[in-house]
Amino acid sequence: MSDIWWSLPLTLLVFLAARKLAAKVKISLVNPLLVSIVVIVPLLVLLKMPYARYFQGSSLLNQLLQPAVVALALPLYEQMHQIRARWKSIISVCFIGSMTAMISGTAIALWLGASPQIAATIMPKSVTTPIAMAVSATLGGIPAISAICVLMAGVLGAVFGHMLLNLCKIKSRASRGLAIGNASHALGTARCAELDYQEGAYSSLALVICGIITSLLAPFIFPIMMHLWR
Repeated sequence: MSDIWWSLPLTLLVFLAARKLAAKVKISLVNPLLVSIVVIVPLLVLLKMPYARYFQGSSLLNQLLQPAVVALALPLYEQMHQIRARWKSIISVCFIGSMTAMISGTAIALWLGASPQIAATIMPKSVTTPIAMAVSATLGGIPAISAICVLMAGVLGAVFGHMLLNLCKIKSRASRGLAIGNASHALGTARCAELDYQEGAYSSLALVICGIITSLLAPFIFPIMMHLWR
């Protein structure tokens, strides 16, 4: 552990600097997570540091991930009166979004020639990492690669999601939050919370509901898709 004591402070310093840069330039592409990846990955390659060793030194941050996701329940609770009034629409949107994410990702992977194992790995890409890895393992996929797919979906949603919503002239905070939470789970939700408190609440709600829907339906949808594909 002694030779990797610096990985945790390095991660924190890079991320805080990236956040300060993002707040200053106000460009969606300058996402703190994306900037941190762009800085740290080449540094690890230059130092010939295996990711497993780096991760070991900064594992505390990974342990804080689940409490951070749970903390998103606070804005959700504070918007509960609005959620109760719209629960039918919210459930419908999350169901359609979850089905679209699972079917489209899997179908595109199969169309491009992916094996059933890789297709199973990609299917849960739009839910938060712990759920995605569990679903992937259940379907016979590769959980570690599923985690990378989740990260990519989250970064893309956090960087380009609001840009696309603005382009489509979608202004409703509920609609924007649900859309980002559907597609980009915790990373997209964190971005929503930075921009608007109410939007973050709806995004965190979508994150939870879509995780439940995906974990329940993926084991049934994947075999059906594989049967139809053959």
